[in-house]
Formats: sequence, structure tokens, C-alpha cells
Amino acid sequence: MFEGVMVALVTPFQKGKVDEPALRKLVKFQVKNGTDAIVPSGTTGESATLSHEEHRLVTDIVIEEAKGKVPVIAGTGSNSTREAIELTVHAEKAGANGVLLITPYYNRPTQEGLYQHFKAVAKKTSLPMIVYNVPSRTGVNMTPETVARLCEIDNIIGLKDAAGNLTQTAETLHLTKGRIKVYAGDDSLLLPMLVIGASGGICVISNIAPKLTGRIWDLWKAGKVEQAKALHYQLHKLNRVLYLETNPIPVKWGVHRMGLISDEIRLPLTVLSEKFRPQMESAMREVGLID
Repeated sequence: MFEGVMVALVTPFQKGKVDEPALRKLVKFQVKNGTDAIVPSGTTGESATLSHEEHRLVTDIVIEEAKGKVPVIAGTGSNSTREAIELTVHAEKAGANGVLLITPYYNRPTQEGLYQHFKAVAKKTSLPMIVYNVPSRTGVNMTPETVARLCEIDNIIGLKDAAGNLTQTAETLHLTKGRIKVYAGDDSLLLPMLVIGASGGICVISNIAPKLTGRIWDLWKAGKVEQAKALHYQLHKLNRVLYLETNPIPVKWGVHRMGLISDEIRLPLTVLSEKFRPQMESAMREVGLID
């Protein structure tokens, strides 16, 4: 199904509204630079502050602009099962190739609640679904045992794993026995997760360095492990500075610094603090993203 390095796309704004021309520019940039799939309206896309109308608009624009050149995996998660179903049904009608759904945030559902939530959404769509575990953002950790139950549902085909725990990732891979693909959700763990069996990553860093990040996957697949490792460490500093403040604050400023979008971000997030900008610029210069 989906493999490689995919981008968790930022959402550009201008004067409080989704900036459609800039969003189209971002999609073209990703297609030109060889991203393996585009994932709009996720955490990095500030989905929590998008209205349902805006959410659908972003999905529609990205699918239209991608023009079938790369798969579009629409973010359709919500802490409301009903809303997640509505967004997922829209994504399917719009022509998405798949959907990504975060574990319900704030509610802190039980493991059974997580299972029933994703099962309910899966019943309403024929699209391949990737479930997304990011306990640092949601307050709930989806266990390997729950993932193993979910992969018995035919159209749940993947897990975006941002638990930051390689032992847990290994246990998930062990229990699911190849029935589900695991994708790195922590950029700094992309290569380590490939080593233990992941099928790629859904990456924040790909907003600004899609070619370089995708090269790690290409080298790994080609068996050029030492070169992949060298590139992993080449990007290490950039990966670190992208978390100087809460994601997507730094990466969105980085995309702005490259001249692709405005620096606008929605409250309660704020534009990257000036004290961190020299570190961002230094890391971006080191890998040739800016002059």
C-alpha cells in the first residue's frame, strides 16, 4: 500500500483564512521534490483549529493539486467519533487515496474505546486507514495489543507511531506479524524504525527537506546502510531545532523562511520566538535549504 517518506503538510494562512494559492504551491513543491505521499490536515496542519469547512477545503485543494501524481492521505481524525466519520466520508468522496486518524484527544478513551472508535470509522469507508498514536499530544497511548486487534479490520492498514518508544514499536511489529504497516511519526527515529521493520515515515521535516528525508528511505531500501546513517546524522541538528517550540511552530517558520508561505499561525500557537530563529537558520543552511 503506502511506503516511503510522506509529508505531514502544514496549512498556510493569510489574514486568518486558509491561503489557497500558497497551499497549492506547497503541493507542487512536494510533488517536484519526490515525496511519497501528502498528508494534509493532521497535527502539523493545525487540524485542531480548522473549522470543518476549512478541513474539507484543505482536503479538496490538496487532492485537486496533487492531480494523482502522488497519493493523498487525508487527515480526518477527531476526538468525536461522529465528526471523524463525517470527515472521512468527505475525504473518500473527494478522491483521497487513504485517511489518517489520530487517537481521540482529551477524552482519554480506554483501549476498548479506541478499538470501537476506529472500528466505527472503518465501517463507514472503503479507504485504507492509518491510525495515529501520539500520546504526548493526546493523553492516551494505544497499546500494541490494541493495534493487533485493529489490524484484523480489513481496511485498517497502517499505524503512524509517534510514541517515541522503540520497544513498543518492536512489540507492535511482533504482534501484528506483517498485517499492518508501521510508519515513523517521530522524524528523529525514522532510520531506527526502518531498521526494526517500519515501512517509512510521515514526517514534519519533509515540509522543508523532502528530498533529503526521502533519500534516507531510498538508501535504506537499496541496502546502503552506512550512507543512510550518514544522512540521518546530517539531518540530526535540523530535526532537533524543529522541536525548539511546539510543532508546527518551528517547521512552519522554516517553510516561511524558504519563501513558500507567510509566517501566520493560529492561536493558541504563536510565531517562532526570535531567540530561536538563528538556530533554525543555521540548521537550514547546513543542509543547503537557504543561503
